[in-house]
Amino acid sequence: MTSILGISAFYHDSAASIIIDGKIVAAAQEERFTRKKHDSNYPHKAVEFVLKYSNLNLSEVDNIVFYEKPFLKFERLLETYVAFAPRGFIQFTKAMPLWLREKLFQKKMLIDYLKENDENFNDERKIFFSEHHMSHAASAFFPSPFNEAIILTADGVGEWATSTVAVGKNNNIEIKKEIHFPHSLGLLYSAFTYYTGFKVNSGEYKLMGLAPYGEPKYKNLIKDNLIDIKKDGSFRLNQDYFSYATGLRMTNEKFNNLFGKKPRNSKNEKITQFHMDVASSIQNVTEEVMLKMAESLREEYNLKNLCLAGGVALNCVANGKILEKKIFDKIWIQPAAGDAGGSLGSALALWYNEMKKDRKKIDSDQMQGSYLGPEYSQNDIETKLKEIGANFEVMKEEELINKTAEDLSKGKAIGWFQGRMEFGPRALGARSILGDPRSETMQKDLNLKVKYRESFRPFAPSVLMDDVSEWFNIKEESPYMLLVSSVNKRKQITMSPNQSKLFGIEKLNIKRSEIPATTHVDYSARIQTVHKETNSKYYKLLKKFKEKTGCPVLVNTSFNVRGEPIVNTPEDAFNCFMGTELDILVIGNCYLYKSSQDQKLKKDYTSKFELD
Repeated sequence: MTSILGISAFYHDSAASIIIDGKIVAAAQEERFTRKKHDSNYPHKAVEFVLKYSNLNLSEVDNIVFYEKPFLKFERLLETYVAFAPRGFIQFTKAMPLWLREKLFQKKMLIDYLKENDENFNDERKIFFSEHHMSHAASAFFPSPFNEAIILTADGVGEWATSTVAVGKNNNIEIKKEIHFPHSLGLLYSAFTYYTGFKVNSGEYKLMGLAPYGEPKYKNLIKDNLIDIKKDGSFRLNQDYFSYATGLRMTNEKFNNLFGKKPRNSKNEKITQFHMDVASSIQNVTEEVMLKMAESLREEYNLKNLCLAGGVALNCVANGKILEKKIFDKIWIQPAAGDAGGSLGSALALWYNEMKKDRKKIDSDQMQGSYLGPEYSQNDIETKLKEIGANFEVMKEEELINKTAEDLSKGKAIGWFQGRMEFGPRALGARSILGDPRSETMQKDLNLKVKYRESFRPFAPSVLMDDVSEWFNIKEESPYMLLVSSVNKRKQITMSPNQSKLFGIEKLNIKRSEIPATTHVDYSARIQTVHKETNSKYYKLLKKFKEKTGCPVLVNTSFNVRGEPIVNTPEDAFNCFMGTELDILVIGNCYLYKSSQDQKLKKDYTSKFELD
C-alpha cells in the first residue's frame, strides 16, 4: 500500500489531499476548518483531517508532494523585476525579504510545518515538488473518465506558465505548449474583477454573474488595446495598461483612461450599467480565447476528449460555449479547478507520471461526486446539537425526505447538511441551501435575507440527470456545476416588448421561465445533474420533490453567507442557520425549525464576515 499526501499552500485556497494506491481517499480546503475564506496558510487542519480519515500518521505516509516549484517561481519574480526595472522596485522590496527568509527554503519550511502535524516526522527524502500547471493538468486528466484527452489549463500564474496544453494518454501526461507570464487570461480577467470593484481571486464569479446584465460594448476596445488574440487562441497582453507585474494593483491610469473611469469603489459606489457592460465585454473576450484554443487544439491533435483545470476552468459560461459548439465529443472539468485541486493533482502526477503506475480500468470519473471531505455520524450530530441547546426531531430517512420536499414546495428556505463535505468551491448537495425554483421571490429572498449578498447573483439548479434534457438545452452530465446552458424554450416565458426594453438590474424581477429562481437574465443556468450513485439522499429528495410538484429541479446554493467559507461541522451549520433567515435545518436525520429554537441562540450574521 502506497500513500501520497498532496499539499497546496501559500498563495490562496490551501488544501490537502491523500491518495492510496492511486485511489482518491480524502481532500479538503483549509478554509473550511479555520473559517477564513480562501485561507492561504499551511493547511495544518486539512492535513490532519486527510491523515485521520486514512488512518495514517504523517510518519507512515510514503510520499509528500507540494503543488509547485518554489525555485522556478523565485526565478520568475526575479526576472520580472529585472525586466520591468525600475517600475517593479516597490514590489521587489516588499517581496524579497519574505522569499529570502522563508519561501526559497521551502523544503525546510515544509518540514517545520509537517512537524506540527507529527513531531516524529523527519524524512526530507519523502518530499517532492510538482510544477504548478502539471498539478492542474494531472488533477484534470487522471480522475477523468478518459484514456486519452487534450488537457487545457489556464489561471493567473504558476511558476512561469499561465496557460498550458498537454496530452494525456493512459498513465502519462506530456505538456506540449505554454503561455508564459505576464501574458495571462486569468490575470486579464482578474484585472477587470478589480476594476469593477470586486475582490481579486474571489470575486471573478461575480463578474461572470454580472455579465448577462450588460452588452459587450467594450469588446473591440479590449481587443484593440489590451489583448492580441491569434487565430489559435494564443495571445499577448499589452503591459502598458497593467500594474500586476510591477506594482501592487492590477491596473493603472492608462487602463482607467481607456475606459474613461476609475476602478469602482465597492464601499460607496453602486454597480451601474457601465460596470455591467464592462463585465459583459471581458466575459465575451474570455469566451473567444477559450473557443479559439479549443477549436485549434481539436484540429491539431485530433483527440475527441477535453479536460480542463486551473482557475479559468471555473468560468462555467465559457465551458458551456465549448460544449455547445460540439468542438469535442466529451468534456470533463476538475471540480476543484483552482489551486486547492493542485494538492490532488500533485499527488496523482507523482503516482502516475513519475512512478509510472498503471491506471485502473476507467468507466466513470474517479472524484466520487467530489464528496471527499469530513462527515459526521448521526450520533455525532445529535450529541453536538444537544450541547448547543438546539431543539430537533429525529426522523427515519423516508419521513425526513418527504417532510423536506413538502416544506420546500411551500417556499421554505432549507439548510441541507448530509454526508461528506464537497471538495472545491461548489456546494453539490452535501452542504447546501435549498429552495423551490418555481418561486418568483426565492432568488431575491435567498440573496438578501439568507446570503446577505448582491441581489443580481444567480442561483444554480440541481436537476435529476434523467430529466436534464427536458428542462435545459443539454444532454450531458454536469455533476460539478461547471457547465452553463440555457433553459429549454418550452419552459421559457417570453418577455413582453416593454420588458425587453428594460436595462441591467431592472430585468431581475421579471419571470423568465417556469423555474425563475434558477434562470438568469439571459435564460441561462449553471447546471448540476444529480446522480443516484454519488449522492443517493439528495437524489431521493429531488425525486420526492418531483413527485409532489412535477418539477425535478431545486435551487442549490452553498451553505454559508457571503464572505464565509461553506459550513463544515454541525456547529457551523447551526450557527449559520441561526444567523440567517433560513426556515429549516436538515442535518443528518435531524429536523430543526427556526421557530422552535431558543431565541437567545440567534446570531447576527449580517456583518460577521467581510465582503468577498
